[in-house]
Amino acid sequence: MKLLPVLLLSTLALTGCVTTESPTGRNQILLFSSQEIDQMGASSFEQIKKQEKVSQDPKLNAYVDCVANRITSVLPKSNLPWDVVVFESDQVNAFALPGGHIGVYTGLLKVAENEDQLATVIGHEVAHVLANHSNEQVSRAKLTGTGMQLADVALGAGGVSNKDLYMAALGLGTQVGFILPYGREQESEADVMGVELMARAGFDPSQSMVLWQNMAKQGGEQGPELLSTHPSHGHRIDELTQMQSQVMPLYQASKGQVQNRCQKTK
Repeated sequence: MKLLPVLLLSTLALTGCVTTESPTGRNQILLFSSQEIDQMGASSFEQIKKQEKVSQDPKLNAYVDCVANRITSVLPKSNLPWDVVVFESDQVNAFALPGGHIGVYTGLLKVAENEDQLATVIGHEVAHVLANHSNEQVSRAKLTGTGMQLADVALGAGGVSNKDLYMAALGLGTQVGFILPYGREQESEADVMGVELMARAGFDPSQSMVLWQNMAKQGGEQGPELLSTHPSHGHRIDELTQMQSQVMPLYQASKGQVQNRCQKTK
């Protein structure tokens, strides 16, 4: 154990650590370039598409595409094409990956009752990518695993590979049975950024509280997969309530410009 600090310092020195600030001013250590983290996201997304059943329902896909496209259209780098895939699964879950990838499980659509509530989740997940949370998590996994070799030893009994650990760090723990959860500060940042994104895209931010109330009713005390590592329902709803005065003007200014409403299918 005495060697651990030395190994961590060596990893930092060899990797080319970059320290930056998150959208709320937190210090972030990012060990990977944007190109590297985008490649991890693309690789993980391809793996998931092979593992999960992709929905072929044209109306369902059109609905999710509509919501996701309106969210991504207001991003600073709106020229980036985002790949949106709907997965046939009872999981109440969704995710976004670096490189422009969004996955939505059909189970979520039973809880997100309208376009505004679905936009709450997609905005939140996209915000994780926008705030470099994926890079931060994978960097943390690399540091705490000292180059991933020690992580292999620690996780070997569970059969978790390097690729699986990276996927878990990207927020895909439910796919690999191992979770490296986002911290509360990261979750709060994603809430703040996500509700602003949805408001700018013409979605009603007041529906964000309703969505998380619906989530709180699912799956008993633990809630659905999407909430497994998130702050408490009450804390999240309180924060979103306090934000309404800031984001409602954005919604009022943008809702009249929306030409394509997203209609949920039965």
